Amino acid sequence: MKLRIFWGVSPALGLCAMALQAQETNQSGPVQQLQQQLRQLQESFEKTQQQYRQQFETLQRQIDALQPASAGQASAAAEKKKLEAEIAAQFGTPPGAASNAPTSSALEPKKWSPAQPITVMRAGSAYMNISFDALMDFGWSTAPDPSKQLQLGDHDPIQRGFSLRNAEITLDGAVDPYFKGAANIVYKLDKNNQSEVELEEAYLQSTGLPANLQVKAGQFFANFGRQNPQHPHTWAFVDQPIILGRAFGPDGLRNVGAQASWLAPLPFFTELSLGVLDSSGGTAFSFRNPGDPDPFGTNRFSGRATSNRALRGPGDLLFVPRLSSSFDLTDQQTLVLGLSAAFGPNDTGPHDHTEIYGTDIYWKWKSPTANQGFPFVSWQTEALWRRYDAGADPTATPALPAARLEDYGFYSQLLWGFQPRWVAGFRGEWATGNHDANDANDVFRGERVRFSPVLTFYPSEFSKIRLQYNYDRGQQFGDDHSVWLQMEFLLGAHGAHKF
Repeated sequence: MKLRIFWGVSPALGLCAMALQAQETNQSGPVQQLQQQLRQLQESFEKTQQQYRQQFETLQRQIDALQPASAGQASAAAEKKKLEAEIAAQFGTPPGAASNAPTSSALEPKKWSPAQPITVMRAGSAYMNISFDALMDFGWSTAPDPSKQLQLGDHDPIQRGFSLRNAEITLDGAVDPYFKGAANIVYKLDKNNQSEVELEEAYLQSTGLPANLQVKAGQFFANFGRQNPQHPHTWAFVDQPIILGRAFGPDGLRNVGAQASWLAPLPFFTELSLGVLDSSGGTAFSFRNPGDPDPFGTNRFSGRATSNRALRGPGDLLFVPRLSSSFDLTDQQTLVLGLSAAFGPNDTGPHDHTEIYGTDIYWKWKSPTANQGFPFVSWQTEALWRRYDAGADPTATPALPAARLEDYGFYSQLLWGFQPRWVAGFRGEWATGNHDANDANDVFRGERVRFSPVLTFYPSEFSKIRLQYNYDRGQQFGDDHSVWLQMEFLLGAHGAHKF
């Protein structure tokens, strides 16, 4: 392909230019030599950019020419997807991004600034982006210790005053024409201002498999619902929804494993995925999770003593299937629907299992005369149901027989981008569960509701300021009120997130 030849020849030309410059070093003064080298490098860079634009625009015109006029032109659509996949393999962009490619004017060389990603070129289309994102919270709550019963998410504000619960280093890029990689290293400060570090994600993902297939392997968030796969800086609110914390725990559902996804050959986006993950640890909260130690050192989950249940076979892994579809209702409206599930063992008995089911809906409207993406209105809702088969525990006080614990609930949030850089929103939540032989002190159970208005201002795409109020009513704690001010800044640029 011409692009491969282009990227192969460019480094050779650069080396030749540098060799010629080195020969001239002894023939003129140091200042003149450096100025000449700078001019030559600038001319070489501009020529490279021009060739890149020409190649990109040529491929884009081929894609546009193959744009199907109707759903019945399947062969043209398949050829279009093939070309998009080739562009994705060359430039490290997701398939389909070429249809939204910038014009030649947008590709004009620009001066580097600290807001841009740091890109390291290796060979061919390989590259790496490095970025840093930090979320800081300040606020007050009527609860003396908000982290005890109100703010149960691992990235939520944890105390009155200041909290820093997410400072994230992100690495992403193309490994070679066949794979891309990503990693997220998160730093947090606890109540004593001590640093906590976790490897949130580190995975390899294919870019050019046939038959619309894609595989991912490593440590990653499970593809369950809308919010679980998202990082905190992409959330529309300060804190994690209650029902997600109840089903997936403070860290969300993520673990080491593999995932395969298939894009169905339909006139609208439809993707089917299946993740197979390790089912142990706190990031598999409702599964082989040992829980927390009681005052006597016994690990317990929902009041029951847990055992270190070994992996006996494939049936003890965690399986996460998902089906999602997207529809363009009009030129300004998009609807995304999803169904998800998670199945795996838990540690309260040798044969006990957990099942979680979820459904989600996302709708967005954007004005045909939008300026910088504003105004817009979006609505997102998720509903989950968890069935946890808990084993008997005669050592508990009081003794707990075997029981089936059920939890269910939803959140629904509405966002209104009423003018550029300003977004107002409201979220309502409700979660509850049965009371069959449960631990009355389990903060992740019991009936609870929360209402949260929010206002967010984006000074630029690399920073935001968010003000949120929470009204909480819980079966275990009564009524509480909280106000949180969140600030974010980003150095570099994160990779694109799913719509």
